[in-house]
Amino acid sequence: MARILMIDRGAKKGELRSFLSGATIAKMGKDEYVSMEVLDKLCKHFGVNLEEIIEYIPDKDE
Repeated sequence: MARILMIDRGAKKGELRSFLSGATIAKMGKDEYVSMEVLDKLCKHFGVNLEEIIEYIPDKDE
């Protein structure tokens, strides 16, 4: 979802590097775990609520 928000807002990776590490940006690109701190930074930067950048998808085993 964060990648979609970045595309919608016209954000570039370089813009995100001003407040996120390269490793974190790479994790986002691969849909890997990112911390709540990172999600908070994204929300503040884009001026959105948390539910606008994440989506809950339950495990298939549940």
